[in-house]
Amino acid sequence: MFSKLVIATGNKGKLREIQHILEPLQIEVIPQSELNVPECEEPFYTFVENALAKARHASKHTGLPALADDSGLCVDALQGAPGVLSARYAGEPGLSKENQDKNNNQKLLKVMANEKNRHAHFYCVMVLVRHEHDPEPIIAEGQWIGEILTEYRGNDGFGYDPLFLDAKTEKTVAELPLEIKSRISHRGHAMAKLLQKLERLSHE
Repeated sequence: MFSKLVIATGNKGKLREIQHILEPLQIEVIPQSELNVPECEEPFYTFVENALAKARHASKHTGLPALADDSGLCVDALQGAPGVLSARYAGEPGLSKENQDKNNNQKLLKVMANEKNRHAHFYCVMVLVRHEHDPEPIIAEGQWIGEILTEYRGNDGFGYDPLFLDAKTEKTVAELPLEIKSRISHRGHAMAKLLQKLERLSHE
C-alpha cells in the first residue's frame, strides 16, 4: 500500500468527501493544486477514459499514486447525453460555476420539453493508479437512478440537483440533506466500492 495519494481535482467538496472515506486507511490525501499539477485535457467520450487520463496525468507530475473521478448525468431519451459533457452542456466554459449550472439546467429543460421518457441516472467512476504507467488501475463505479423533472425543486446542491428526482426518496437531490446525498449518490457508491478494494489490497 501507500501512505500518500494525490487527488486529481480542484473541487473542495470532492476532496473533503474523499478524505473522509479514506481516513480509516490512514492515507494522506493531497489535492493536485498544492503540487502545481497543470489542468488535464478530457478529450474522450467515456467517463472511465477521462478519469484514467486525469489520474495518470496527476501521477506523472507528482510521482505519487493518484486518484481521479469523472461523473455526469446520463438521460435515456438523449442517448446518454449530456454524459461526459455534463459540466459544459450549454457551452460557455468561462462562466462562473453558478451561471454555468443555470445555463446547463435551462438547456436540459428545453431539450426535454416534449419528452415523455424522463428516466436518467447520475454516473461516477473512480480510477486510482499507483504510478503513471500502472497496468492495473483500480476502478470503481457508481450509479444513481432517477428521472428529470419539468421544473426546479429544492434550494441546496449544485449542477442538475434541482431537476434530478431520486427514485427511492421521491425528492430531488437539491431537497436531500448532505449526509443522505453522500450515502446514496453515485459518487458515494463508487467511493464505497473503491474503499473495499483498497482495504483488500492493504491486507495482501
